Amino acid sequence: MGKNFKQEIEALTKIDEKIVPPQRVIEEAFIKDYDSVYAYSIRDPEGFWGQIANELVWFEPWEKVREINLPHHKWFIGGKTNITVNALDRHADSWRRNKVAIIWLSEEGEELVATYGQLRDRVNQFANALKAKGIKKGDRVVIYMPLTIEGIIAMLACARIGAIHSVVYAGMGSGALMSRILDSKAKMVICADIGYRRGKVVRLKATVDEAVKDLDFVENIIVLRRQEPKIELSEWEYDFWELLNSHSHHCPAEVMDSEDPLFILYTSGTTGKPKGVVHVHGGFMVGTYYLTKAFFDVKDKDVYWSTSDIGWIVGHSYIVYGPLCAGATILIREGAPDYPHPGVVWEMVQKYGVSVMFTAPTAIRMFMRFGEEHIKKYDRSTLRILASAGEPLNPEAWNFAQKVILENNGHCIDNFWQTEVASPILGTMPAMPNKPGRAGKPMPGVVADVVDEAGNPVPAGQGGNLVLRQPLPYMMRTIYGDPERYKEIWNVIPNCYCTGDIAVCDEEGYFSVLGRSDDVLNVAGHRIGTADIENALVSHPAVAEAAAIGIPDDIKGEVIKVFVVLRADKSPSDGLRKTIIQHVRHELGPIATPKFVEFVEKLPKTRSGKIMRRLLRAQELGLEIGDTSTLED
Repeated sequence: MGKNFKQEIEALTKIDEKIVPPQRVIEEAFIKDYDSVYAYSIRDPEGFWGQIANELVWFEPWEKVREINLPHHKWFIGGKTNITVNALDRHADSWRRNKVAIIWLSEEGEELVATYGQLRDRVNQFANALKAKGIKKGDRVVIYMPLTIEGIIAMLACARIGAIHSVVYAGMGSGALMSRILDSKAKMVICADIGYRRGKVVRLKATVDEAVKDLDFVENIIVLRRQEPKIELSEWEYDFWELLNSHSHHCPAEVMDSEDPLFILYTSGTTGKPKGVVHVHGGFMVGTYYLTKAFFDVKDKDVYWSTSDIGWIVGHSYIVYGPLCAGATILIREGAPDYPHPGVVWEMVQKYGVSVMFTAPTAIRMFMRFGEEHIKKYDRSTLRILASAGEPLNPEAWNFAQKVILENNGHCIDNFWQTEVASPILGTMPAMPNKPGRAGKPMPGVVADVVDEAGNPVPAGQGGNLVLRQPLPYMMRTIYGDPERYKEIWNVIPNCYCTGDIAVCDEEGYFSVLGRSDDVLNVAGHRIGTADIENALVSHPAVAEAAAIGIPDDIKGEVIKVFVVLRADKSPSDGLRKTIIQHVRHELGPIATPKFVEFVEKLPKTRSGKIMRRLLRAQELGLEIGDTSTLED
């Protein structure tokens, strides 16, 4: 374990502050007695999860709640359902038919609203359009769209007919998009011509055109045309709304087995090949529905706002599927949280009476930097819950959120999870006392532990590998097209799911997650593999070798620095540095853009030839890591 992790653990052991939530939060909390609920979930997991699943609609009931044969696990075995029946029909056929499902906002203040009845109609129309273009159960469809109602309609329409959607964040470059289309062998791409961010146009269709130019298995592209005059379309491309409006709003949901795939979402791992995490209809539905209520405390009266994007797991679980299954009113906003002015988020909280909000530590630290005046000019009294996840929430940012943003009238709750697990596994529940610097305790049903390399539990207050001792219904089922890679995750520490994160658990059972233990960076809550960046770097004609590391940043948590060895006929220059940065941006998108490029003569390597990124990072941070002569990755 690196010296910086040890320093963080030592600092955490000195924090003994414990803050009780405001009385109004305790009184309204869905779960008031965590200990008893948690104990029941561990004592009788079949009864616990079966009871929750029974609140939802099933075409056919399950025969057995779970079947575990690690690394494989199945849930609600034999059950037939479709997540869209619970996200749409269950509400559209009830008193919620005219309840607002989604409020969409642009950076310029444009507003679109869809009720549950309207949303189901549009989803059904688009589902029929997909079927008319030959999309059927099991086909893969890539969605490359900004945060719009149309993007959500596309996701739900795929699920409606049993197609497997793979949403790619509409900020990734053509190389990253192409690799995801290629890996999933998608028959169709749904995109927008443009997106908007900080008042500027982001051209998306051009990225799609470049990504698919050599992929002959992509049969159709559907384009949400937002610009005027509208862009021209080829004979195999179709306008989103023209296609939707030409079909009926009646479309029965495809009957899906509980274990049928719902979506593939690609995330970074320790290799350069994208890792296609597969989630399924049944378990994912039950887990996200439950934790929307139990952790995020979303109720019928609430206006709920997640500042994430549909391109990430937060967008899948807690913009789209979980809140819609729970019948919530969801606010979404395309664009940057500091545009057109630094207080725009709080202006929207005041305007729409937002009561539950989910954001990232990066955003909270950004609000700190802007200053209190941009917050205090707006009324935030409706805000009861402010949840934060994606990276460690440092105590200073927690205090700012609790005392300045919420003015102790609500509760700032930390939580930890990943693309692979799709929902919080650790967190501070609304009625639970908060310990700044700690993510919280295991969620109901979660058996978490901190262990050494051999899988032995470490003492309280000592750092180690964060693992889960048993699977959950909302966890991934496999890695798409790569079952061996999936098995490896369960074999790092035998019979455990290894998160790849370093954590520490205190004597009261509160966990702190300190950061990655592998070659994966966390930049503003986004996982980026060092291998992805290095592969993009060496594809530049001037680069012979490269290494990427993360270095601490006050706002983003980490930023990317790369070390580049040039080819023999190339010389370092500021112009080449800018060209290399732009090349990575083009290949992977803005989120993976290096902030620093250092030209070096050679890279430190082990005897077996592996690049010693830990040594580069230690040198960058001025840390001593002892004798490196025999160091192996």
